[in-house]
Amino acid sequence: MSHILGVKFTDYGQVYYFSSGAFVVDKGQDVIVRTEQGMGLGKVVTKEPSQEETEDRYTPIYRLANEEDQKVQADNAELARSAFRFCRKCVQKRSLEMKLVDVEVFFDRSKMIFYFTAPGRIDFRELIKDLVREYRTRIELRQIGVRHETQMLGALGNCGQMCCCRRFMRKFVPVTIKMAKEQNLFLNPTKISGICGRLLCCLSFEQDAYESFHRECPKTGKRFSTSLGLVRVIRSNFFKKTLTVLLEDGSERELELDEWHEIVNKPPSEETLAQQEAAKRNGRGRQNSRGGGRTRSRAPRSGQGRKGTDSRGNKPETEVRGGKGGADDAQSSEGAGRPAKPVSQERPEKNGAAGETKKGRSGRKPRRRRKKTRPNKKSNSTGE
Repeated sequence: MSHILGVKFTDYGQVYYFSSGAFVVDKGQDVIVRTEQGMGLGKVVTKEPSQEETEDRYTPIYRLANEEDQKVQADNAELARSAFRFCRKCVQKRSLEMKLVDVEVFFDRSKMIFYFTAPGRIDFRELIKDLVREYRTRIELRQIGVRHETQMLGALGNCGQMCCCRRFMRKFVPVTIKMAKEQNLFLNPTKISGICGRLLCCLSFEQDAYESFHRECPKTGKRFSTSLGLVRVIRSNFFKKTLTVLLEDGSERELELDEWHEIVNKPPSEETLAQQEAAKRNGRGRQNSRGGGRTRSRAPRSGQGRKGTDSRGNKPETEVRGGKGGADDAQSSEGAGRPAKPVSQERPEKNGAAGETKKGRSGRKPRRRRKKTRPNKKSNSTGE
């Protein structure tokens, strides 16, 4: 019975699957396989029993690796190290703005790949000529990003362990700043960035769990009517699976998700209503005790004084009208020896609409237009 073998050509490379065919292969052995780019030597990392339906999908291995193959692989590794040093000298000689990362040599030496990073496009045609002249094989210069560079070189992360991309990650997943916000992390670039300067890849590992938790939780800052009364959600805890709500009396209470689903959208209980009424009574009693039965006098508004007086304290002027009442009032004022106050003069009438005077809306007097006078013909005809 054949097996499905997971073969890896480099420590940081992806896993490719082949069929064992007629060979008996154990996990950890080296095998020779035929690929689109030629023969290659890889190491078996996984072994699973195959099914009849999926057996034809995978290409069978070419053969098992022997001691000569191991020796050839060691010579290729030495050739890759020497090619790395030679290529770096050529880059310095031609003053190219590129950083050489790694060199890969195929098992049959049919092709050599030089991995590098650069801020932009580089004209390396002369560099390729130097490499072809030296090694007499196909040369490929492949530009990679900073994440793949860290994956090839390896480094220690913020957690103190080897970077995830070097240890077990084979494909990169897009990471956004929204993931850090949903996980309630401090948006400090030094805390949420990795060795490569990009966002940490581990932010995507727990994103699915956070999304499912936030779907069950209510929105933070929103008010809800529950059996405890009107509450407002303050914060949520992903690790405890709890919510913290603010009650009407100002106290905080931590609830589990199951408990929250039981009390939400339910009328308040009798005990809760009694507690709310008692709290209201206590609040009224405190206000009365602070007030002490004092009455506060309000200050008069602008333009108003005491009753019967204006803002300056003078009594308003009254007109003396004809009739019995008017005559008596005039006599009483004369008899008392006080001079009668003059009658208030009427204001000038406004012209036009309400609020418009002769000066106009802008408050300025309209300019008078001067009449254009034509010159006198007699004065001009002095020479006649």
